[in-house]
Amino acid sequence: MSVFAISDLHLSLSSDKPMDVFYGWENYVERIEKNWQNLVKDTDTVILPGDISWAMKLEDTVTDFSFIENLPGKKYFLKGNHDYWWSTAAKMNTFIQEKGFKTLGFIHNSCIEIDNFACCGTRGWLYDQHKMTADDEKILNREVGRLEASLKSADPELEKIVFLHYPPVYGQFVCTPIMDVLHKYGVKRCYYGHIHGKSAHLAICGQREGITFTLVSCDFNGFKPVLIG
Repeated sequence: MSVFAISDLHLSLSSDKPMDVFYGWENYVERIEKNWQNLVKDTDTVILPGDISWAMKLEDTVTDFSFIENLPGKKYFLKGNHDYWWSTAAKMNTFIQEKGFKTLGFIHNSCIEIDNFACCGTRGWLYDQHKMTADDEKILNREVGRLEASLKSADPELEKIVFLHYPPVYGQFVCTPIMDVLHKYGVKRCYYGHIHGKSAHLAICGQREGITFTLVSCDFNGFKPVLIG
């Protein structure tokens, strides 16, 4: 069994927000489907760190979720900044059960343990210490708490791998509260999304403070899931 990650699918199969109007996103749904089927087996797991569907409400995700359901592997979602449909864990789990989705799940104040890995994470938050508002501080503190709750729920014997939507390091900005939690729990690998196009030149892809960071936005990686292990 292998673990993969891919973020920012931005599916809009039942809405009017197609991504293929953007450069490089032509036929992106077909490309995701083809690459996924070529790489992922039914026994594998895929982590999706946010921006999964443009749907505004949970009940409007059915078409997008069905597309993902029909791809190989077990899939776990984390929240992205455009996932307005995101709700409580209880409501989302009830929803996928009622709709008959068998291969979908969520990482939300929790972790998923797969072989030797504990897959943990949360959305995170953008960080610019010179522009942080009181509301930003509240959101960031909440995300730090969710990340810690996720890591605390992991078996201490397993390697803790963190998945975030927002990068904790981007250009000159370092989200110290998030980084502190990663260090506290001995995290050595962090996978994140959110960054697209020309902005990717500021994204960290490599080591920082003993942690290896990897950008898994689908367009950055040719619309292919990235092998974790």
